[in-house]
Amino acid sequence: MVTGAARGIGRTIARRLAAEGARVVVWDVAFGGFDATTAGFEPLLLSTVDVSDADAVTAAFEAARAAAGSIDILINNAGINGPVVPAWDYPLDAWKRVMAVDLDGVFHGCRAAIPHMRERRYGRIVNIASMAGKDGVPFISAYSAAKGRVIAFTKAVAEELALDGVLVNCVAPAMAETDLMAEMTAEHIAAMKAKIPMAASCRSTRSPPSSPGSSGRTAASPPASPST
Repeated sequence: MVTGAARGIGRTIARRLAAEGARVVVWDVAFGGFDATTAGFEPLLLSTVDVSDADAVTAAFEAARAAAGSIDILINNAGINGPVVPAWDYPLDAWKRVMAVDLDGVFHGCRAAIPHMRERRYGRIVNIASMAGKDGVPFISAYSAAKGRVIAFTKAVAEELALDGVLVNCVAPAMAETDLMAEMTAEHIAAMKAKIPMAASCRSTRSPPSSPGSSGRTAASPPASPST
């Protein structure tokens, strides 16, 4: 199950998992323009889900479990960037929305999936964070704060589940060329690229070994068993 998978990094991860034989349940808040042929895989189930809504996530998870029989993998990828403004000018409603999607959405997904995975004593959860959560990025303080909390949350939950057969990992990509860039100013994009030694961003249209899509798939695979 991959959240935020109608486009961008989420779709790349979903396509990679499907190519390796997984039956993939795709969640997103909207599927306008999604086409299975263009996406390169046929989802088992498409569900319109706002991950900030805990009840909606619980209901959608139960629907996914009914369709699939069991859920072995959860990729918490759904996220928004929010406005690019100084912290002191950040709108309160925008701050709360970024936290609700980027942080609470990860919690809601884990909260729905973990009891099922613990019961089966098998599960792989991958939370998609960002280098912004590790380093902090000026003018996107809400996004940086939310992704930093995702990293900390992942570490805490991974320790809680370490002996239960459920492994939890986090992937923190640098800038990737996805629809989130539409929420950024040209100046902000240039400043972000300047922080990358090769001055280049990842592309989500392919899945080379170093891409976020490949990293997400690797962390969700059985060979990752020693890693949590």
